[in-house]
Amino acid sequence: MKTLLAIFLILFVSALLHAQVYSELVREQKDTMVYKNLLPIWGKKVKELGFDLPYSAGISVNYLWQKSDISISNVNIGFNNGPLYDVDELIIFNSTTAESHGVNIRPDIWVFPFLNVYAIFASATSNTNVDVSISIPRINEAEELFSIQTSPEFNTTTAGFGITPTAGFFSGWIALDMNFTWTDIDKQEKPVFAFVFDPRIGKTFNFNKPNRNISIWVGGFRLKVNRDTRGSLALNEVLPVTEWNQKVIAGQEKVGEAQVELDTWWDNLTPVEQRNPVNSIKREANQKKLDLASTFLNGAENAINTADNSTLEYALDKKQKSMWNLVVGSQFQLNKHWMLRGEYGHASGRDQIFMGLQYRFGL
Repeated sequence: MKTLLAIFLILFVSALLHAQVYSELVREQKDTMVYKNLLPIWGKKVKELGFDLPYSAGISVNYLWQKSDISISNVNIGFNNGPLYDVDELIIFNSTTAESHGVNIRPDIWVFPFLNVYAIFASATSNTNVDVSISIPRINEAEELFSIQTSPEFNTTTAGFGITPTAGFFSGWIALDMNFTWTDIDKQEKPVFAFVFDPRIGKTFNFNKPNRNISIWVGGFRLKVNRDTRGSLALNEVLPVTEWNQKVIAGQEKVGEAQVELDTWWDNLTPVEQRNPVNSIKREANQKKLDLASTFLNGAENAINTADNSTLEYALDKKQKSMWNLVVGSQFQLNKHWMLRGEYGHASGRDQIFMGLQYRFGL
């Protein structure tokens, strides 16, 4: 069950991909120098109106740490490329938290004074803490078959692109960053697509030294990923074989006890009570779950005993518990070539810290 949780990394990677950019459309002293750059388009006219512009091209290196809570549903599991079984009613994810860190490189250009476009190349690692329980129904309440606590690590690579429309007003600005990315995750069949919307509004404060300033901003961060996830992993990556054996044997014993209890309860009902829809529905629902638990445990037992290279296949839906989080940040511009920035984001179930260094030049 451990590597199937690789999808949690997308939450971290997508957050890593954002890089705050904005057009420094602020009023300045009349500039007597001729604007020689080809980009942005209409840059010369904007300069003549008395607005300052950032250099048209840049490259940034960014680091991000993030901790996120994840929700999982519609879990299907199979063994050794066999059929998948819907075990969503048996599995309870008590808590799932991904803590990640990584680096991205982001080249960008200003196509227009109000539009920045960029490419994204990222690499990240994550440690995912998972607490999951397998349970079965009993007559009076559910019973836990066994639980798994695991903390696997994963590596990812990501590529994508983004656009950032901006608008400047006096010494302030607004930026509406959007990016589209595809992330390759270990043990997953296909890359994960994600869309990030990253609106910000900020203000720039100039120092006495030309081209040196500091900016502060507030905004939001919204992440949407494709929900469906499929993959395969080696069974011994989930748990050691000896631990699998212990949990499966104990689980089979509990399923047998629950089956005896269900049959005894039903046999002790009078014919009138057995015809009661409440009792018959309860029996059918409990029997269905017990049959499913037995099939799952038998499949795990056969996979364990078949070969050392046994596999576990999975399909599931996932989503972040918080789609939005608040961000606050600041950028120090040493000069028009070098900028250093930092940002903190928070929401219930998600925290992130972002740091970046950017170098800009004219095209």
